[in-house]
Amino acid sequence: MELKKLLAGIEVLQSNAEMALNIQMVRYSSREVQPGDLFVAIPGFATDGHKYIPDAVARGAAAVICEREMPDTVPWVQVKDARLALARLGVNYYNNPAAAMSMIGITGTNGKTSATYLLKSLLERATGAKVGLIGTICNLIGQEELHTERTTPESFELQGLLSKMRDAGCRYVLMEVSSHALALNRVAGIRFCVGAFSNLTEDHLDFHKTMEDYRLAKAKLFTMCDRGVFNLDDPTAPQMIRDGSCAVYTVSTGQAADLRAEKIRLESDRIEMDVREGEAKARLTLGIPGRFTVSNALLTLGIARNLGIGLEEAVEALSHAKGIKGRIEVVPTPGKDFTVLIDYAHTPDGLENVLRSVRDFAKGRVVALFGCGGDRDRSKRPIMGKIAADRADFVIVTSDNPRTEAPNAIIADILEGMQETKTPYVVEPDRRKAIRLALALGQKDDIIVLAGKGHEDYQIIGKEKFHLDEREEVAAALWEEKP
Repeated sequence: MELKKLLAGIEVLQSNAEMALNIQMVRYSSREVQPGDLFVAIPGFATDGHKYIPDAVARGAAAVICEREMPDTVPWVQVKDARLALARLGVNYYNNPAAAMSMIGITGTNGKTSATYLLKSLLERATGAKVGLIGTICNLIGQEELHTERTTPESFELQGLLSKMRDAGCRYVLMEVSSHALALNRVAGIRFCVGAFSNLTEDHLDFHKTMEDYRLAKAKLFTMCDRGVFNLDDPTAPQMIRDGSCAVYTVSTGQAADLRAEKIRLESDRIEMDVREGEAKARLTLGIPGRFTVSNALLTLGIARNLGIGLEEAVEALSHAKGIKGRIEVVPTPGKDFTVLIDYAHTPDGLENVLRSVRDFAKGRVVALFGCGGDRDRSKRPIMGKIAADRADFVIVTSDNPRTEAPNAIIADILEGMQETKTPYVVEPDRRKAIRLALALGQKDDIIVLAGKGHEDYQIIGKEKFHLDEREEVAAALWEEKP
């Protein structure tokens, strides 16, 4: 593609490059550059891409995108924001694939994954359409699963993925839109037909520094969509609505809203509720337990209504949705009279929600096993410790991706929030041993919640990933008990 066409819509400050240059591919890692490629030098957090321009040129880069003037020994194009330019380059290179599909973006601290999977199931059943999904667990093109490293891919890869979805015939694309993706312009250039907001609680303050910065990053989605669906049960929803520029549609379990949940019943294997929109009403039974399933289902239905699907049709389609891996997932424990659940809860609000939900249907004790990630927001650790002590009957504090921090130092931060608790607890930094301890302590009718890992099948210790699948660990522990 000609450099001139690639640069369409990008503000060029100055350039010495020939606009008729034929560009093979766009790269932002100098190690991947091949002859004829365009290299984008991005100032990063750990290093500056401008340092790697000589390496990119040596590997055959036809030109470079940069934020400062370069010597005339290399063809260069200076832009104000290289990250933003990278996103626009992706849109142009892949011929704006998002424009050919209905894009739905969901943001919020918790509930994004559940809502996207519920919506995928609903849309496939109600419309028969092929649906793409981009999220935390994996990326999906219809039923084809693609591995993912982050919730929202880097902008150029994202456009490539959207191109594959367009070419595969997807009519809808459902995307978990993280605060990082919004702050770092990974979704720049995409127009969403519907954006949705689930909730906002403390997370990622290692990156955003303040809750207001975190909120403002998420609010950016609602300047990029035609219609917004907002969960009024979250106290920050009015601020999110205020900072947006889209049409507003609201959902709630308790307040006046466009779509409301009424007569809610929480059972150990399902939720039931009336869904009311004005005078219209439909009864939903969904086989996924948990109080937060009510909120996720309501948000999903709100999105469906904004896509033009009738209320009764949407409710009927949603009723067939199944549970999601790592979200209140029941782990087989043959021969045991207690239950083991795996959940991805790794934030204060996530842990609070899952323990409250389990309490709704627990007949025995609620046992919580959890840890906090290393090299991440330290301030949430004592908060999660207090939540676990307040909401569980017994707590096992362990590790959860300690990364380069000492596990015991992370645990010490957690225990600060448990100092005044009367709830019994034990500490076991080794997560494998902690799981075995939880099973050994299990009593009749207990519900043991393994929180934090969810769908993840690894543990990050230092800078290495080690295989750790909690389903396998539970099965192995039970097998080891056999005489």
